[in-house]
Amino acid sequence: MVKLYQVATRPVAFVVTAFAATLAVSAGAQVQPDSNTRPVAVPLVQSVPDPQDVPYPGTITLDIDARDVTTGAFRVTEAIPVPAGTTRLTLLYPEWLPGKHAPRGRPAFVNQLAFFAGDTPLTWTRDPVEVFAYHVDVPQGTATITARFVFTSLLRENEDEDRVVATREMLNLQWEKMSLYPAGHYVRQIKVKPSVTIPDGWTAFTALDGKDAAGSRVSWAVTDYETLVDSPVFAGLHTQRAALRQNVFLDAVADKPELLAITPEHLQTYRNLVLEAQALFGSRHYDHYDFLLALTDRMSSIGLEHHRSSENQYEPTSWIDWAGGDWDRNVIPHEYVHSWNGKFRRPAKLWTPDYRQPMQDNLLWVYEGQTQFWGTVLAARAGIQSKEMVLGSIANWAGGFTQNPGRAWRSVEDTSHDPIFAARKPRPFASLARGEDYYTEGALVWLEADQIIRDGTGGSKGLDDFARAFFGVRGGDWGTVPYEFDDVVAALNGVYPYDWGTFLKTRLQTPDQPVPLAGIERAGYKLVWKDEPNAFDKARMGAAKFLSLNHSLGLAIDNDGRVTGSRWDGPAFRAGIVPGMQIVAVGGKAYGPEVIKAAIAAAKGTTAPIELLVKRDDQYRTIQLPYYDGLRWPWLERALPGKAPAGLDRLLAPRAAAKASAPATNPAGGQ
Repeated sequence: MVKLYQVATRPVAFVVTAFAATLAVSAGAQVQPDSNTRPVAVPLVQSVPDPQDVPYPGTITLDIDARDVTTGAFRVTEAIPVPAGTTRLTLLYPEWLPGKHAPRGRPAFVNQLAFFAGDTPLTWTRDPVEVFAYHVDVPQGTATITARFVFTSLLRENEDEDRVVATREMLNLQWEKMSLYPAGHYVRQIKVKPSVTIPDGWTAFTALDGKDAAGSRVSWAVTDYETLVDSPVFAGLHTQRAALRQNVFLDAVADKPELLAITPEHLQTYRNLVLEAQALFGSRHYDHYDFLLALTDRMSSIGLEHHRSSENQYEPTSWIDWAGGDWDRNVIPHEYVHSWNGKFRRPAKLWTPDYRQPMQDNLLWVYEGQTQFWGTVLAARAGIQSKEMVLGSIANWAGGFTQNPGRAWRSVEDTSHDPIFAARKPRPFASLARGEDYYTEGALVWLEADQIIRDGTGGSKGLDDFARAFFGVRGGDWGTVPYEFDDVVAALNGVYPYDWGTFLKTRLQTPDQPVPLAGIERAGYKLVWKDEPNAFDKARMGAAKFLSLNHSLGLAIDNDGRVTGSRWDGPAFRAGIVPGMQIVAVGGKAYGPEVIKAAIAAAKGTTAPIELLVKRDDQYRTIQLPYYDGLRWPWLERALPGKAPAGLDRLLAPRAAAKASAPATNPAGGQ
């Protein structure tokens, strides 16, 4: 029997305990079938205190040596005050991480962990139930203990496990990976004095305040642990800092110095972004803000939100080849929107007092879905992405949902739990399983909501008004204001009265809904199919070196012919082609992307199947694939006659009244 006890901040499972009486059986006696020994469970004992909203006494000193660019290892020294009378101190390694919506802490990368009182080693044990907790035995009268450990970064890309966070030219220091914190307190009540030693000649960027550099050692003013975790560091040998507007900075690190050569015209688009966000929300929820950007293919990709900064990665040439990088630049507008949506306004069950309490992700279709919507809109309004590229990305989302059998059994809201139980690991048939569709299907639902408001108000209002009313309140406040489902509905009704509760529950909480095209169609566009990829799909496939034939054969294939995806119940799937196979030849010719595209085009309108020679393990076989509808990729096209702007054109058009070309004069801050 299992009992659930509600403790102060989170449920903990306990089991009823008692050892069963030992079955007395004489030597050689026959055990009857109903007399088998049946154990009962040993109880789970909670030995980690729940957090209380009270100050932790003293200030932790956290020093990180990040100079080892050969191994990518970070050496941590952390001095932790000990409350008077403490003989056992419980320290936690962060487990549930903000912005990742899941337990993504990596204690397996913490090595050589040791604790000391002065020079005396201390005994410690890992909690057997909550393995992110460390119990340290503290001698009577000890005022401070010191933790020392090595955090080992991956040296090669392996996103199934973690990220490469240090190369010979740059690093991405996330404090939660390289620190412990005392249990029993809200993290905002724990004070920390941080510092990091970086290689000679490097520059460090972060949103932390009170920067003080002494040689290669950089320190910052005392802050609370919540703010520290929310303020990562980018540092590198090749760096550039640009003041944008309204105390916002663009801090770039690059693999090579020439990759930093952005033109004044293109830098202006980031200034436009600040102005467009201000025009949208009508407020700011930071005192200063830093876009932390890595132009690299050596350090792992990232897009992660913080209240006063964001971690972003572009392909190395995204600035010097502006047109070629167009498809990849949405991450900065997206993460910037999170300062308002996700950091300032946050679903109540996604806010937690520490990094031990589980998060509940149900409302990620607001947190991420509306951020996906606004990040895309602001990218177009600011010019960070071209309108053609933005329309292509929306077509990609919508087209994908026409070929997604998983939508029949899973709602959009159910996909919001994917970060927790699927952990962003690959699955054999993604179209059947669904993925984190709350991002893009959520965005398409918000597009429909925008057009409902515009239609109902004769164009005088739109989702811009909701953004200002919901996310723009309390300008200058960079705390957190939580919300529930009913708060979203009430705010929408405040903009335009409508049955928003039913609308959201139907679109987002109910499976087997129509393909989410209503917003596109209300906005004067339509989804069409062409025999060549749109700008977004073409650039994305080129950069990732694969060919998506999802809408024709139902396959994704890398440049060597290996099948990386097979759409459930698609033509190729029905013919027996599954992930892991390799297409060796097409119609007697060696596989190549152009070869298979030519074969699909030639088969269109005929009755002659496409012949594929495939290899699986050590076996080859020839498959006759009966597909005759030709190449298909999704596009958005205007559905309205004439040249007057359609609803989607107006939505993507710039809003800010002025975009001065000269750099703004800002006081230095945010380092």
